[in-house]
Amino acid sequence: MASQVLRRLLTRSLNKQLCVTERHASGFQFVPDTPDPKLGKTEKKNLYQAVTDALDIVLASDPTAVVFGEDVHFGGVFRCTVGLAQKYGKDRVFNTPLSEQGIAGFGIGLATAGATAIAEIQFADYVYPAFDQLVNEAAKYRYRSGNMFNCGRLTIRMPCGAVGHGAHYHSQSPEAYFAHTPGLKVVIPRSPIQTKGLLLASIRDNNPVVFMEPKVLYRLAEEQVPVADYEILLSTAEVIREGSDVTMVAWGKQLYVLHEVCDMAKDQLGVSCELIDLRTILPWDQDTVCKSVCKTGRLLVSHEAPLTQGFAAEVVSTVQAECFLHLEAPAARVCGWDTPFPHIFEPFYVPDKWRCFEAVKRITSY
Repeated sequence: MASQVLRRLLTRSLNKQLCVTERHASGFQFVPDTPDPKLGKTEKKNLYQAVTDALDIVLASDPTAVVFGEDVHFGGVFRCTVGLAQKYGKDRVFNTPLSEQGIAGFGIGLATAGATAIAEIQFADYVYPAFDQLVNEAAKYRYRSGNMFNCGRLTIRMPCGAVGHGAHYHSQSPEAYFAHTPGLKVVIPRSPIQTKGLLLASIRDNNPVVFMEPKVLYRLAEEQVPVADYEILLSTAEVIREGSDVTMVAWGKQLYVLHEVCDMAKDQLGVSCELIDLRTILPWDQDTVCKSVCKTGRLLVSHEAPLTQGFAAEVVSTVQAECFLHLEAPAARVCGWDTPFPHIFEPFYVPDKWRCFEAVKRITSY
């Protein structure tokens, strides 16, 4: 009898724990895009393979292109450069010392000399030693020389964002730091198709670009990616789901969290949500976002980075100024908390679907 009671108590306790775990889960489901049939043949690739594909195309078509960073010669910790050193040689794909400042400075010099410089920072969390080089040198090189010189052929790649176990040194999303810097472009893709097209466009753009890759998607995100060489225009947002009641804006992995929130809002509230992928953080596509908000009257912006001074604040401020008479409710921001990124408390830190859904309920009942 006692054993049966104990078993029931343990079962109840376990069920409660499972409910709590599900309620606060930070998971999401990747939603693949359909490739443009005009681009022809496709191959199934995940996000890191799409990066490799883009780099392969550039190295093959541009004899001045070089790829460098920590451990890139053997493929990098996320395997984004695997096979490239063997194919193009150690003079074009090579390791650097463990010095982010040195990597950025070398890339600036290389681009200034006329090469196409593609640098990898192993984790976005470690880009800060390179901050001075990127913000004070790369971003200002053309301006301070009166356009006599520039390092526009510099691209800095870095994996960013939460991954489930990265804690505070392998989970950060520092896009807002760079978005405060005129002279840089900041790009964050959401999928393999987008990654290949945006990375090719970034490398060929005549401005230094900080290209942040959501590392949780490296292997999780798989799509049929066009084999062809194609570019996706920078500074153009994409409406990936049309709606009439709420405009939702995000980038990178967070789009898939909001994608599920769109379904929840429709099924449980009868609310139609329009979902926009910003794609380029700087310079961002204000027109697409404002046009959508003028239609829906409501705005929710979500990202993993902390709330205070996060890029959502810039989006909300612009919308408030441009769309004020169209707003039906105060704009909402659902972001990471203003704390260092935690380890075991990551599910409570990231803006999951439940927090976003609560924000939808607030602004639609305002």
